[in-house]
Amino acid sequence: MAKFAASPREMVTSFWRHRALIGVLTKREVVGRYRGSMLGLLWSFLLPVFMLGVYTFVFSAVFKARWNAASTSRGEFALVLFAGLMVFNLFAECVNRAPALIKQNQNYVKKVVFPLEILPWVSLGAALFHTLVSFAVWELFYLVFFGAPSATAPLFLVVLVPVLLLTVGLSWLLSALAVYLRDLEPLVGVFTTALMFMSPIFYPLSALPERLRGIFALNPIAVPVEFARDVLFWARLPDASLFGLYTLACALIAWAGFACFQKLRSGFADVL
Repeated sequence: MAKFAASPREMVTSFWRHRALIGVLTKREVVGRYRGSMLGLLWSFLLPVFMLGVYTFVFSAVFKARWNAASTSRGEFALVLFAGLMVFNLFAECVNRAPALIKQNQNYVKKVVFPLEILPWVSLGAALFHTLVSFAVWELFYLVFFGAPSATAPLFLVVLVPVLLLTVGLSWLLSALAVYLRDLEPLVGVFTTALMFMSPIFYPLSALPERLRGIFALNPIAVPVEFARDVLFWARLPDASLFGLYTLACALIAWAGFACFQKLRSGFADVL
């Protein structure tokens, strides 16, 4: 039975070694999603515009929601909400797809020599593309409602770094386990839905009772959601020590997921 290297160094060098192939497959993934539609790739821009427009109307005109009592802005709640959703959607898109990732690419497992470990990177690359488009839409709406975005807004890309590590790590883990555990796919969908409502996306952590804040803060998406809102809307820098610890934890999760994937991949062909 073949053995595959699972060291942190191999995790990084594998990405770098196959970067050109990852780029090609990511482009094919993005373009293929809209192939056959009249507007094609333009949908990747129009969909977040439509969704943010809906959020703005529903929360500002219908529910008259305000993120804080002192606010008089009609669009603030929608933009704050969308900032958190950009982080969560990046995470959820990849994690929800992960259990089917190997099964949907059985030809790579059985017929050719292919670096299977890059498949989560491809999925992540496509999700990141859509997140960056959504970020451009967010900035456009912010410009309309409030003027030029704050100087800290570009740090949103830095906030995404640990989220990318967390997401690819869980994608490696779930894609490998799902080959052997077929019930994992529906369970992951339920998990991500529950995680969305347990994340401070629709509400600030400060709105929760004191006894629950610590529990909700353990949510792996809570920290980057708060960071995203800080840099995008409140013009605050993330806490450096918390960001460093969170990034380190996400890097360890990425390596653990990669190691599990490399350990289990030798049996993929037999099971599939």
